[in-house]
Amino acid sequence: MPEAASAAAVRATIGDSEFDRDTAVTPRAPGVYDLDLSAGWTIINAVNGGYLLAVLGRALGDALPHPDPFTISAHYLTASRPGPAVVRTETVRTGRTLSTGQASLFQYDDEGNEVERIRVLASYGDLGALPDDVRTSAKPPVIPPMGQCFGPEDGPAPVDGSSAIADRLMLKLDPATLGWALGQPSGRGEMRAWFGLADGRDADPLSLLLAVDALPPTAFELGLKGWVPTVELTAHVRCRPAPGPLRVSITTRNLAGGFLEEDAEVWDSADRLVAQSRQLARVRLG
Repeated sequence: MPEAASAAAVRATIGDSEFDRDTAVTPRAPGVYDLDLSAGWTIINAVNGGYLLAVLGRALGDALPHPDPFTISAHYLTASRPGPAVVRTETVRTGRTLSTGQASLFQYDDEGNEVERIRVLASYGDLGALPDDVRTSAKPPVIPPMGQCFGPEDGPAPVDGSSAIADRLMLKLDPATLGWALGQPSGRGEMRAWFGLADGRDADPLSLLLAVDALPPTAFELGLKGWVPTVELTAHVRCRPAPGPLRVSITTRNLAGGFLEEDAEVWDSADRLVAQSRQLARVRLG
């Protein structure tokens, strides 16, 4: 069998991939789900916020009558860590085209006390039922071909802040946003990359919740180092992505008082804007 055909034969599929297994939730009671947060999606010692959003998004997709996240807003209350967790959901309202629910993820601390890690409010609908009419001034980000971009595997040594999640992503960064990796940050607060899952699984609405928070933080290109924890993140899913790699563009225009915003756009292989997000994050100054 030719090498390319062999590679295609082992590509993961939606519903049967590491991402699907690691975001799986098990119903315990109506609206209550048990799960295990995988160490494979950590940044240093903390679980990635986009992965957490996808976990909660999967639980809400099971609890609500509509299948797809349209908008989901998350407040990150305490840092999650790998291991057992529970998600409790509540249906707030059910309508003909949209249903709204809220969910919280809990873990236990070292003393056995239950701690709320993240709380979300979301509206779900059916992306397949939306009209095709698109009127937009938005344009896809200009990123060099994938072969001219660079991922973690292209560096001579692990980059500061590298993490287990890098092994689960196909991430190729635009060289114009890689000055931080060479000790020469541009100061522009931009990050652009080709994005996918390392096992070849195509994107779906749930994995878009990961994509909006999976690139290195724009703070790196502003000359800052270290962990940039998310305080709040709101994601909008606009349509089901076409097969193939995604393009993700993130920008920061204002860092003040130790906080910055990150605006993300996710574009699919058909040049459609499939997801957007804004988050507020905290940075270490000095």
